[in-house]
Amino acid sequence: MINVAWLVPLFPLLGFLITGLGRNKLGKLSGWIASFAVLASFIVSLGIFFEVQGIRTLGEEEGGSASIVVPVYDYILTGTMKAQIAFQIDALSSIFLLVITGIGFLIHLYSISYMSHDECFGKFFAFLNLFIFSMLLLVMGANYVVMFIGWEGVGLCSYLLIGFWHKNIEYTKAAKKAFIMNRIGDLGFLMGILLLFAKFDTLNFTDLESAISSANVSAGYLTTVAICFFIGATGKSAQIPLFTWLPDAMAGPTPVSALIHAATMVTAGVYMITRSHFIYTLAPVAQQIILIIGLATALIAATIATQQNDIKKVLAYSTVSQLGFMFMALGTGAYVAAVFHVVTHAFFKALLFLGSGSVIHAMGGEQDIRKMGGLKPYMKITYLTFLIGCIAIAGIPPLSGFFSKDEILMSVFQYGNMGRVFWVLGMLAALMTAYYMFRLLFVTFHGTFRGTEDQKHHLHESPALITLPLVVLALLSAFGGMIGLPKILGTTHLLEHFLEPVLKSSLAAVPMKSELSHSSELLLMGLAVGIGILGIVMGWMYFKKYNANSESKGIARMAENKWYVDELYDFMVVKPLMALSAMMEKIIEKCGIDAAVNGVGKLIEAGGNRFRLLQSGMVGFYLFMMVIGIILLFALQIWLH
Repeated sequence: MINVAWLVPLFPLLGFLITGLGRNKLGKLSGWIASFAVLASFIVSLGIFFEVQGIRTLGEEEGGSASIVVPVYDYILTGTMKAQIAFQIDALSSIFLLVITGIGFLIHLYSISYMSHDECFGKFFAFLNLFIFSMLLLVMGANYVVMFIGWEGVGLCSYLLIGFWHKNIEYTKAAKKAFIMNRIGDLGFLMGILLLFAKFDTLNFTDLESAISSANVSAGYLTTVAICFFIGATGKSAQIPLFTWLPDAMAGPTPVSALIHAATMVTAGVYMITRSHFIYTLAPVAQQIILIIGLATALIAATIATQQNDIKKVLAYSTVSQLGFMFMALGTGAYVAAVFHVVTHAFFKALLFLGSGSVIHAMGGEQDIRKMGGLKPYMKITYLTFLIGCIAIAGIPPLSGFFSKDEILMSVFQYGNMGRVFWVLGMLAALMTAYYMFRLLFVTFHGTFRGTEDQKHHLHESPALITLPLVVLALLSAFGGMIGLPKILGTTHLLEHFLEPVLKSSLAAVPMKSELSHSSELLLMGLAVGIGILGIVMGWMYFKKYNANSESKGIARMAENKWYVDELYDFMVVKPLMALSAMMEKIIEKCGIDAAVNGVGKLIEAGGNRFRLLQSGMVGFYLFMMVIGIILLFALQIWLH
């Protein structure tokens, strides 16, 4: 299967071409074509996954590498330079392939029903397939060039899908915001790539890892490259300060939100840093920056989520907060924990977004939870699956979110002198996670219905194509944590064991770690569970005294208004840039460039008007001028000789 790994991105690419070119003729068939294209990629990815396991075992026995590079095409081949499109297949990429194609297929299946009445049905699935293709290119690339092509591809697709309903000007603004903010991060990523190429003359992951480990590279240089890469990750994975685009991305259809938040775009930054572990392990300063930024992002986004009333906005800020947890893991060198949380988060966040879409579908497009309530009797499958997603993200065992989040918090607790402080703040973010998710659940599904009579009359469970993906994702959310059971339970951490060959150089050099006794580890696990339960109780207490018409005050109002971060950016960045551009237009453009160009035209026009007077039409004058000209020519010839 590995030798035909190129089939994995090829199927979605073909799906994009077929559904895109035939969007006006295929009708509803385009949804099934796009879905089966992703399903085909999933089947090939599954075969690759099992084959990688065999290669991993062989690599252990023979002491060799557990990675295989599959060359596809040499697009630059000279005597001094070779650049090729190639795919690197190993444990890390195979895990991401399964997540992208597996959850991507469920979202495609869901979308067939959810988008069935949209007039641009075919175009929507073409964009979805292109999104999957770009993300697959990103994670399969054997070098930073191919990764960057996929990196830019997912940025383009996010713009197309967030602004899919482009007739609404606010949605197009949200799409532009996502595109522009990602370009800021992409510039940092590109600068890091150029710095690497300038020094090592290669961008292949395997070559760079061996070159950096064997060469005498300064810590300052690696820190600079690592920070440049992290700037790129802050854009794609919505970390402070480039996080405000992600909640606005809710302007797109709900399946787009699920795809962006669960399986594709926002995980790109986590994957890129994990793939670049051989750089970050040797750049501890950059790791500390990542840890602090991740912790700050988790806390700030969680506080905002506690006060949001749009069902998708709550989940959006939840994603930002959970991404903060992943970056906390990366900052402590716990790459396995970060990937583990990517996987479990993909399960329960896809479930929660698709569940919210089911609610929105039943409510006729309404997204304000203050106008919902009492939906449980009408939508039992949606409620039950949504409940499982909430329990998972709250970190309650034995569901998946508990194991991955606990592993992250454990790695933070063991991190140097400040580890205890960071752990307390991480636990606070975990407390708020459980609180705002169960606030969302209780306000949406419990109590009495607060919508209109017409909405109440149309309340119903969603069709099978919507509920089936919910059930599958609920099962994954419930049992997905089994791939990373803690060793203290006497089991093997399957994911760590699987990823070990890829991350072995970094796993052997995790910085500033202190060992924990079994009793201490069990105590921390118990505290994490207690925090989750406390958050659920707080959510229930909020629901008991919930008043849909009450207004937020003080700090709660600031959190509801997203701490006025957008307004701050508008004041500090947007307005000064607009004023500068207006000044440049007036002074440089109009008084400078335009004046110079127009001045040349006016000069020629004025000269032409003057010389035109010589054309009087009098034959005698022309003869006189000819004689004068001849005399001047003779005089000039005599003078020159």
